[in-house]
Amino acid sequence: MISQRLQDAINDQINFELLSSYLYLSMSAYMEANDFPGAANFMKKQAAEEVEHAMKFFDFMNEVGARVVLKTIPGPEIEFAGYVEAFKESLAHEKIVTARINNLYDIAVEEKDHAALSTLTWFIDEQTEEEDSFNAIIAKLEKGKSSPIGILMVDSKLAER
Repeated sequence: MISQRLQDAINDQINFELLSSYLYLSMSAYMEANDFPGAANFMKKQAAEEVEHAMKFFDFMNEVGARVVLKTIPGPEIEFAGYVEAFKESLAHEKIVTARINNLYDIAVEEKDHAALSTLTWFIDEQTEEEDSFNAIIAKLEKGKSSPIGILMVDSKLAER
């Protein structure tokens, strides 16, 4: 049986994953408004992936007989300092998600909840991939930052996601 402490923490994470989706959707709208269709596409797909993550936690909670409690999600930022900066903000956000997942894992260890540990291991691996993806994009953007053509090339590549 899942502890109340872990239930509460996972419910908070479900809401945070939905907030993450909302943030990436806002970034998609920003990119679209600024004529960067590749980044808009990338962020829209990222938003959908965050909903999938929320649903993975949602389904886990239902499988173990826990109650999912959804809370109000605050509105996301709507303006960003620029193209490169939005990706840097995304990486910073993913690092927060990683820290939150690691905290959930620590709670599951303390509570000796093996089912949660199994699910959370998937999330740890996913977060490693997420941070690596954003780091790679930022590295490319930093190399081409002084050239509008460089940014357009990266944007074109992001459209392939």
